[in-house]
Amino acid sequence: MELVTTREELARARAELTGAVGVVMTMGALHEGHEALLRVAREQADHVLVTIFVNPLQFGPNEDFDRYPRTLAADLEVCRRAGADVVFAPSREEIYPGGEPRVRVNPGGLGEDLEGQSRPGFFHGVLTVVLKLFQLTRPDLAFFGEKDYQQLTLIRRMARDLDVPVRVVGVPTVREPDGLALSSRNRYLSEPERAAALSLSAALRAGADAAEQGGDAGVVLSAAHHAFGAGTPGAQLDYLVLTDPELEPGPVDGPARLLVAARVGATRLIDNMPVHLAPRS
Repeated sequence: MELVTTREELARARAELTGAVGVVMTMGALHEGHEALLRVAREQADHVLVTIFVNPLQFGPNEDFDRYPRTLAADLEVCRRAGADVVFAPSREEIYPGGEPRVRVNPGGLGEDLEGQSRPGFFHGVLTVVLKLFQLTRPDLAFFGEKDYQQLTLIRRMARDLDVPVRVVGVPTVREPDGLALSSRNRYLSEPERAAALSLSAALRAGADAAEQGGDAGVVLSAAHHAFGAGTPGAQLDYLVLTDPELEPGPVDGPARLLVAARVGATRLIDNMPVHLAPRS
């Protein structure tokens, strides 16, 4: 495995990779969820390139950019163990040599909803850095976790709308045994906060169970809200919504997506789950 930190080093290393190249973009602090991405990439691509970059554009003025965990040595060991060929870990100046870019990717209306409503400008920053990294790494496939489902949806839409020649692959969410979705921000949680954080996955499971029992959209949402409220106190709900798989207004029947966001202490967590609504009789 080779570690590169500059555009020139990356270009040379990328030129040596033959066959299908898969990229896994991360902000570091790698966990088992990232390992799952790397395993899928290893299975589907001839070579795997990992990027590790904490992107300042996607953090608001009161968010956790400065305290976001930076664990490069441990991250490299995860990448090595998973069979990555190249790791690109650039500095802020390497990605944004002229300072913050004046031109950014506009995510459209969907980028201003859900996470975009709670974190204005977030997806402008995400899509801008993803597009830059697509240009620099030139992958055939790109692997993103379904836990960040709105991000995955917008990256797919950007690649389609802007004719980026990459196939975007979604990888299912990895969870702790108790159901908590793996996240680099989970390490911020105290023991009581972690117990409260289980309200998110409990709400999703309750909604999915209601759908399996034939409940319509209203029943599914009601079950999810009830389960969230019945959890350990300490989680402050931001949103809990049911949409279609493309995050458009919720369907009457068929495939759907249940998404939740909440603040637990000083930490903001998100999660989601696919559900299937039974046809109306």
